[in-house]
Amino acid sequence: MSMEPADAWQKTARVAVGGRIPDCMNDPDSPARAKCILRCTTPTTTIKSRGHANASARLLEDYGETRLTLMYISRIVIRNFRNFEFLDLALGPGVFCIVGENNTGKTNLLHAIRLAIDISLSSQYRQLIEHDIHSGADLTVPNHVLVSLELSDYSGQEKECALVGAWEVSPDLARITYRFRPTRAVREEIEAEERAPSGLTLEDYNWELTGGGGIDPKDASWNEDFGHSVRFSDLQSFQVVFLQALRDVQQDLHQIRTSPLGKLLTTSDIPEAEKTALVEILRAANKSITGKPTISSTGKAIQKSFSSTVGDAFDISLRLGMADPSFSSIARSLTILLSNSAMSDFQPDRNGLGINNILYISMLLEYFERRVASPNTAGQLLLIEEPEAHLHPQLQRVLYSALAEKPFQTILTTHSSHISSHAPLRSLVTLTNTGSPATASAAISHADLDEGAVTDLERYLDATRSTLLFARKVILVEGPAELFLIPPLVKAVLGVDLDRCGVSVVPIYGVHFDVYAKLFRDDCIPKFCAIIADGDLKPSDGAEDTKPSTSDLTALNSEYVRVFQCKTTFERTLARSGMLEFLAAAATDCGAPVIAKNFKTANAAITGTKMEKADLTATLQPCAASVLSLAKRTGKARFAQIASKHVALATALPTYIQNAVTWLLEQ
Repeated sequence: MSMEPADAWQKTARVAVGGRIPDCMNDPDSPARAKCILRCTTPTTTIKSRGHANASARLLEDYGETRLTLMYISRIVIRNFRNFEFLDLALGPGVFCIVGENNTGKTNLLHAIRLAIDISLSSQYRQLIEHDIHSGADLTVPNHVLVSLELSDYSGQEKECALVGAWEVSPDLARITYRFRPTRAVREEIEAEERAPSGLTLEDYNWELTGGGGIDPKDASWNEDFGHSVRFSDLQSFQVVFLQALRDVQQDLHQIRTSPLGKLLTTSDIPEAEKTALVEILRAANKSITGKPTISSTGKAIQKSFSSTVGDAFDISLRLGMADPSFSSIARSLTILLSNSAMSDFQPDRNGLGINNILYISMLLEYFERRVASPNTAGQLLLIEEPEAHLHPQLQRVLYSALAEKPFQTILTTHSSHISSHAPLRSLVTLTNTGSPATASAAISHADLDEGAVTDLERYLDATRSTLLFARKVILVEGPAELFLIPPLVKAVLGVDLDRCGVSVVPIYGVHFDVYAKLFRDDCIPKFCAIIADGDLKPSDGAEDTKPSTSDLTALNSEYVRVFQCKTTFERTLARSGMLEFLAAAATDCGAPVIAKNFKTANAAITGTKMEKADLTATLQPCAASVLSLAKRTGKARFAQIASKHVALATALPTYIQNAVTWLLEQ
């Protein structure tokens, strides 16, 4: 084989497998290497990064077979379905995480996808009922519910082209659409003015599934036809597996129809000779078992009792034994057997729910891998609700990594900050409750963020800070001191429980607020965010930043972001009227009786006395210095923890903090 330029197929293959050239590619005589070179230099299989962390194409190695692209859903359009008045969402290949607070429609989004492409979803769910219709959609007049999926990256793949070629709307882009709209008879009557376009009921509507169409689904009217009818039989080669949140994987593992083991066996290319040999083994075992005296005599006893009960007219012959073996009966009898250091060959029902959940998903992944190589399948999609169910944080991250390594598309919903922090930022889709019947959505992959901003955010969004993805509203603070003190102080003084209001206080451990502020916008995370910052912008204890920020925080103000900044430091602002008794109790607990006495003296001096501003400032300034000194000596975070036990003694808040809370609650 002639030498190839190193920057041709090798560069492409390296991208496809995450920076590693497979061992078989280094063998000049390897058939897999030859196929890889051919595919990597063929225009129809050019790898497309699409700005996604998981390469949209991945090299599959399976006994010399290589493949560089897998079809995926690239766009979802939903209109008038449940809480989605209108959604137009762009996706990429690999794993996409749907995140958001409760009741924002994460489950509804997966269900909408299933309406359009999952033949395992019963048709009764496609004939919508009242609660399936968005509250703002009036179906008493002609209207429609629409779910449209666009599929990409199938060109050059024979099986996928055979499935979606008839749905193609442009090169390498196909569309399948579910609609619930007035029946053809009703539409014709309205068009002929034989019926008034009002007073319709759900009985006047039916559902349809179409492929292709020259009209963009976001613009389609209820009475416009686009595309042609799609039959369920057309979708049999496209596999959708949906794992709901409250899944009983233990029961599913026992049922051959629901167990991934059954699916794995159907995709296994077992030679007929091997099947015959297995059947003969079982037939010999059956003969041996039925010949044992105890089995034989028990069978004869049952025969005698049966014959005497029914009489000669209805008597039939019987014996004990196993049914005549077949390979399908062998497959139904197989079960998973596990072993560990304590036990051998035990069934999964002795496992915990978490391990069984991982076992179930891992078998599904293997099944999907085998489907990819099968000549009779075209396309697969894995939909998972809350993959974190019953898993501790480390296993959550391990599971996500396993999903991300696979070449097929997975769309999952999650409430886990451990998964969201582990996922690439561009793989996140946020759903936000705006207070209206409609849910706001945004795919961060298509937000107007430069790569520098994405890199910064992925560095900083750990499991703690990624909680901002799940909150309804957000308060960003510098560090743990504010985190420990602000929520209990707000509750004690204002009577406002921030958690109950859907507000998360998120410490960024530094003063780099500009990095996070970029997230809060229409095309990224359309949530309101209040930034509470010190005036000096110097990192506090435990901060990741080591240098003061030079940015002007007021420049961060936007439609969704508002900055509230004091003139000094957080600790110094606590020294004010209405908080000295609280500070005295905290100082006592910190082992600083002299400082506690000074706080009490200052409190007595200003309580019930109308002091001039200059006198009040002169009284409080030493207290402010003492608070900061005590916090530094104790450790700012530890001081805040101790002080939080005494918030019931506080009757006031620093003005900038109160203003931040008030603004956020008004949005």
